[in-house]
Amino acid sequence: MIQRTFSIIKPDGVKRNLIGKIIARFEQEGLRVVAAQMKRLSLHEAQGFYAVHKDRPFFGELVESMTSGPVLLMVLEGENAILKNREIMGATNPAQAAENTIRKLYALSIGENTVHGSDAPETAAFEIAWFFAQSQVK
Repeated sequence: MIQRTFSIIKPDGVKRNLIGKIIARFEQEGLRVVAAQMKRLSLHEAQGFYAVHKDRPFFGELVESMTSGPVLLMVLEGENAILKNREIMGATNPAQAAENTIRKLYALSIGENTVHGSDAPETAAFEIAWFFAQSQVK
């Protein structure tokens, strides 16, 4: 089933010039970038995007991290894109991530774990719409 998912290369990944390596990995695994934009998230954008975590103790640190520098926002498309992207990224905690996953290779910590990806079709739909107008994603 062809589907779309949302992906972010986080500030730590952008700062360390990992954009090309990460996109190449997605493409090698059969995902293609159908929309992308580089931007620095505003406080409002980051807080709204991560609102599901607002009551968790790490919310403030997460928002601060995500607004600390530019990010690359992407819509990826491919066969079972949501699951495929999550497999490529690896576990949130890089110490628990499988070998050769993006987070195992590049993440600095749980907080600076280089990439974000949608975890379900409903989440992907919300996340894509949060940053991309429908006309940008064809």
